[in-house]
Amino acid sequence: MSKLWVVVLMAAACGGPGGRPHFSPLDSDGTYLRDADGRIVILRGVNARVEGVFDVSFDDGRTALEPIPPLDAADCERMRQLGFDALRLPINWSGIEPEHGQYDEDYLSRVDAAIDCAGAAGLFVVVDLHEDAYSKEIGEDGAPLWAIVPPPTMLLEGPLTDLQDRRLSSQVRAAFDSFFAAGDPNGLQADFIAMLRVIATRWADHPAVVGFEIFNEPDIDADLLRPFQVAAAGALREAAPDKLVFFEPPAIRNFLDFQPLADAPFPVDGAVYAPHLYTFVFGDQSASLQSMTKEDLRPSVDNAVAEARAHGTPLFLGEFGIGPDMTRADQWMAWQAELHDEYLAGDAFWVWKEDSQGAWGIFDKQPDGSWVERPQVVSWVSRLSPQRLAGEIDAVVYDSAAGSLTVRARDAGAPHEIYVPEAAAATFSVTCDGAAVDVTRDSATGIIAPTCDGELVVTGG
Repeated sequence: MSKLWVVVLMAAACGGPGGRPHFSPLDSDGTYLRDADGRIVILRGVNARVEGVFDVSFDDGRTALEPIPPLDAADCERMRQLGFDALRLPINWSGIEPEHGQYDEDYLSRVDAAIDCAGAAGLFVVVDLHEDAYSKEIGEDGAPLWAIVPPPTMLLEGPLTDLQDRRLSSQVRAAFDSFFAAGDPNGLQADFIAMLRVIATRWADHPAVVGFEIFNEPDIDADLLRPFQVAAAGALREAAPDKLVFFEPPAIRNFLDFQPLADAPFPVDGAVYAPHLYTFVFGDQSASLQSMTKEDLRPSVDNAVAEARAHGTPLFLGEFGIGPDMTRADQWMAWQAELHDEYLAGDAFWVWKEDSQGAWGIFDKQPDGSWVERPQVVSWVSRLSPQRLAGEIDAVVYDSAAGSLTVRARDAGAPHEIYVPEAAAATFSVTCDGAAVDVTRDSATGIIAPTCDGELVVTGG
């Protein structure tokens, strides 16, 4: 038996009652995330690429690929006010380990600052090992130059106007094939996992860090991806015993809206399945967006739930979103919100601020360099949403058109936590089995905490 599998089996054997480990600050029961009170946690997160953390610049005179906005306390506090309770924070191997075996303390300190910013505002953090087109040297972000095998024939620079071509380039394809080659003949997976141990150890006890995501949008077949993910998850579990491990399917799921079901549960406890959801968003799909119904969007979410169940893990949609100027974007987001709540699926909106590519995000950058909130996008993300649900949940129904949220629960021995947006702060109402409930909205977080063992209805959002 390999050393890795000894570690995995030991992890599975330890922990709380019934042999199941307990994780902190959020736990997993194998189907849902849970808080310390045993309530189901439905994370409502946002992705933020952060200046100095999302590594797309060079120190050899080449032009940076794209501008990346800073993150400060006002950003983190505003995230919480808008209803987000989690930050998915993309970090890059190239920033962590620019030279083989040498970890950049200045870079890690900048990541510390972003995590601390989120934690101070009451946000959980998923630390995401991010890559797009393998590396900034030949694509957008990810691996350092020394970890590109074979060595690139041409180093690239900004501005990033050709990302799709880079994703399909022979340099990028060869780099992915080398990294994920069976048996790790180039030692790249071993190097990556050694780096994972360093960062997991660094933030193993940070109270805001929920866990670590192994590898963003892996562009490889599932049969090559799975052994790497299991080995990486085992290393993370050993280095950070209390944290969750997030893992993704192959990136092709973004286009197919499904991944074949696993034939066995994920073998490392505390794992969370974290696919991305972009139905009809990529490519020229204006006609599909124009004619779509809610039921056209349902299969991808339904499939994601089934995929998570096959893995024996909770589901967290690590990225979803649409460009604000795309066809019927408002309807797409409204139906996604309804579906995510129906399936009790946590999610993370892409993206907080963006001054490049499609300039998605909640803010629009002004000519003077300031950022102004887009009311359209704020209305998408800052909505009535369940965040903690107590007891046995029979149904959650969010009606975006009516601005109402219904939660049907049994044996709810603790209060639910529901986010009420600023726009409804003075007008919302709450009933439990038809009787009015008097609750107070916390102005810093937008949270109300009604106790209702029955049908809870919140209106006004």
